[in-house]
Order: sequence, then C-alpha cells, then structure tokens
Amino acid sequence: MSDPTPEPPETEKPKAPGSPEEITRKLEDFIKNTLGGQVLFTRVEGPGGRPAPEGEEKPVEEAKPDHGRVFEFNYRPADIKAHLDRFVIRQDEAKKVLATAVCDHYHHAQMLRDDRASESGGARLEFSKQNVIIIGPTGVGKTYLVKHIADLIGVPFVKADATKFSETGYVGADVDDLVRDLVAKANGDIELAEHGIIYLDEIDKLSSGPERLGRDVSGRGVQTTLLKLMEETEVALYAPNDIRSQMQMMFDTRKGRTGREVVNTRNILFIVSGAFGGLEKIIEKRTNRKSIGFVSADTKDTSAEYLFREARTKDFIDYGFEAEFIGRLPVRVVCDPLSADDMFQIMKNSEGSLIRQYEREFAAYGVKAVFKDDALREIASRAEDEKTGARGLVTAWERVLRDFKFEMPSLGLPELQVDGALVKEPEQALAKCRAEAVSQFRELGAAHAGEVRAFVERFQREHGFLLDFESEAIAAVAARAQREGLHVEAMCAKLFKDYPFGLKLVTRSTGATSFVITPDAIANPDKYVSELVVNACRSQPAPVSNSIIDITPDTPAHES
Repeated sequence: MSDPTPEPPETEKPKAPGSPEEITRKLEDFIKNTLGGQVLFTRVEGPGGRPAPEGEEKPVEEAKPDHGRVFEFNYRPADIKAHLDRFVIRQDEAKKVLATAVCDHYHHAQMLRDDRASESGGARLEFSKQNVIIIGPTGVGKTYLVKHIADLIGVPFVKADATKFSETGYVGADVDDLVRDLVAKANGDIELAEHGIIYLDEIDKLSSGPERLGRDVSGRGVQTTLLKLMEETEVALYAPNDIRSQMQMMFDTRKGRTGREVVNTRNILFIVSGAFGGLEKIIEKRTNRKSIGFVSADTKDTSAEYLFREARTKDFIDYGFEAEFIGRLPVRVVCDPLSADDMFQIMKNSEGSLIRQYEREFAAYGVKAVFKDDALREIASRAEDEKTGARGLVTAWERVLRDFKFEMPSLGLPELQVDGALVKEPEQALAKCRAEAVSQFRELGAAHAGEVRAFVERFQREHGFLLDFESEAIAAVAARAQREGLHVEAMCAKLFKDYPFGLKLVTRSTGATSFVITPDAIANPDKYVSELVVNACRSQPAPVSNSIIDITPDTPAHES
C-alpha cells in the first residue's frame, strides 16, 4: 500500500475566506475601481432578509422613509418663478410656463399617490403627463432653469446630452440608465426617484435635420426608446447587459432582495431642450413670412426671435422628429436670445453671477476686485458679439483678466479697480499696477526699516553675524509679514531661525561674518543659506599634497 499523500506545509494551506462583510467591501472597491460608476449595495433587514446566524449581532435597522409621505409638494407657480428670478435674468414667459407645468405635474402625482393609498372603490384618477420641450439658442439659461427648479422642490435631477445616445441605434439600455441614475441620486430610494426630473439637452441632434435627406437611424432609434420612458413604463433596477449592475444584483439578492425591482416612470418629469437651428426656416416657409424687398436687419432679427413661438407639431415633424415622440412633449417653452443689457443684468444682479466668482478668485490672494458698471457694459457688448449667450461672458472676461489673474497675486496690491479703461486697454492698466506695486513696495520697506534694523542688531549680538538687508529685501519681508499677519521683526525671526548654524559653516570656510540678504532670501530662506554653504565649500582651497618636491640647479625636478 502506498504512503498516504502528505499534507501540504502550513504555508501552503489555502487561506480561509474572510467575513461576508469583508468580501462585500473588497468587491465593492473592485467594481468601483475597475468597472467604474457608482455602486449602491443596499442593506435589507426584516422579513425576507437573510437571518442573522446564532451568536452574530444583528445590525441596527436603519430608519426607513415613510413611503406614504416620500415627497410632499406644496409650491405654487409664483413661488417657483420667484425662486428662478434670483438666478435667471429675463425669460419671464419661460419661467411662468415651466413653473405652471411643474406644479401641475407634481400636484397630479401627489393626488394619484393619495388616491392609491385610499381604500375607496371609485374610479382611479387619470393623468396625462406634461413633459416639456424648451427651445432657445445656446447660453440663455435653459439648463439653469431646470436645475434650480429641481434644487427648490428637492427631487433628484439627472442631466444628460442626447448626443451620448446617438450611436446606440435600437439598443435602449443606455437610455434606461437615465432612470437608474435617478435612483443613485436618490441614494437608492426608488420611490423618491420615481418623482425625479430627467433633463435631456441637445435633443435637436436626434432629428434628421431639415437639410439632410432620409432618416438618421440612430436618432430615430433613440426617439423610439424614449417614447416608453416619457409615458409610463417600468425600468429594471439592474441592467441585464451590464456586469456592474449584475454584480450589484447578486449582492442585493444575497441580502434579501428579489433582484426584480423596477422603477416606474409614470411620475418622472421629462424635460428636453435644444437650439433647433433651422426650425425657424420651416416655420417661416409655412407661415409665408419670407421678406420681400428691402428690410432692415433689426426687423429680420425681431421676426426671427418670435418665429419659434409659432412652432407647431408639424414643424417638428418636418424638422426630423417622430410624430409619436414630439406628441409626448405637449408643453413648449421658448427662451429668447440675450441682449447686451440682459447680460449686464446677469452680471449685476444674478445670485450666480460670474462677477462673484472672479471676486472670490482674487480674494483668495488677498486682492479685493471692484467691478465698475462701465466695465460690465463693455464686456456685455463684447459677449453679445460672441453669439453664445451668457457663455460669451466667460470668453470676454478671460481675455481681459488673464494677465491680471497671473500677476496680481505677486504684486501685493490690496485692490484692483476693474473699470472701462482697464477693459479697453488691459496692457496699460497692468503696467500701471506694476508701477504702483513698486512704489508701494518701497514705501512699505521704508516704513518698516527700523524693525528690520532692530532684528539685525539683535541677531549680531546673539550670533556674531551681520545681516546686510538690501532695500528690496526690506520691502519684501515687510510685504510677507503683512500677508501672513505678523510683525516684521517676528517675520524675520521666523525666516532666519536656522541661519546661525549654516552661517557658522560658511565662516569656517571663508572667514566671512557679514552676509547680504536679497529678496531671494525672503522668498526662500532655506534655499538661500544652502547655496551660501555650497559656494563656500567650493571656494575653499584644495589641501596641500604630502609629496615633497626636490628642486636643485644641477638636476631636473623629480618627486621623491
């Protein structure tokens, strides 16, 4: 009989698996780092959940939301418009239409929920969703309007560009991910996610367009997939073709869930938007408004601005949309282009003004930026020429302030006056700031020269070294002390606290006891003293060789 197989050494035995919680944590990290995305591993306790083994402490059950009161809506249209007025300038008609549509939608959703909760046997309420389509050029505040509505009423909000779905063709799984993203934004609360807002921008890119022949298969497929979402359908919480979603389902099933959870889109509000370039030509052709003869440019701009307000369903169909798709967007909102005066008001009065951002950026370096009205009007005029709406403000300001944002933190000036002259001639204004900084620099150094001298005398008494400050170095240490909120003498003590040891090394090599302090020593004192030590070691003469040179008149020199 052969010998039994020997047991593997102790080091070769397989390690025992960790606890379920440890395995779950490691797999969560793996999914997040390798597969990307957000993983929501839910914890389910109570009936249907996995019972805790004997001896294992059962986790404390978290408080669950009251599903009967998951979302209460108590706003009026005027309340929503007043909130939007704080952030979005103009677009009064769009604000009114949006506020009314949102109030109607959520009031009906609340009534339907109350009707289902009641035990009355009457007929169930019927509700036609009021999904919204917003038309307007870029940069007029379409996204801003929807975002602040969602922030006000407290529902999860998901924004996406329709162009990301343009190549999915007839596969609608990616579109369903919008609904799953709502669940993620609601921290896994499905019932709250079922009252969220999905906003699709660049929706006009899904059309075939009036200038192209035939149908765009990809865009048509996305429209067809969106039809079900915008009306009422149920979306599986776990995507069948996504490994991340399937692994999440595996863990949730182990914790007691069925793995068959769905999200109903009946109460999800869909809002789409786009610039719809070329739609005005279709409307103009239908209404026979093409101008004949000599018409001023102002008249043409005014007529084009209001053509979108007369858009009909047939115009959108001619533009390249499916009749069923556009029919599920009954509320049409038109945003007007922004004039220079509108952009001035945006910078002056909006709570989300770009000016507040620039003020914070300069304040981070101790510079108070003051923006004058003449500068705002000049920038507003330039932004209007950009034809990109409020986004043109960023372009116009960056061209003007680029060099100031680079140099002002180093100049040490406490304030920057941004006026019309600066906007028109930024290079001259920057040169003036530089000259003013030099003047203030010298005045600051002269005012604090006595404190520097007091430190120099004390340093010489205690350590025997004389620090000879250049005038620019005195100004530099005074400016740094001002920035850091210290007295000049305390600032000097902080900067040169390690100098006695380094200067002793220099003195041993060179015998020098007096050292010049330059502005570089103020900016980086450690580097400055290190260079002094290195240079002193390099300048030290080489040691004398032990060889003896014997030179006589009769014989050549030789080394013994």
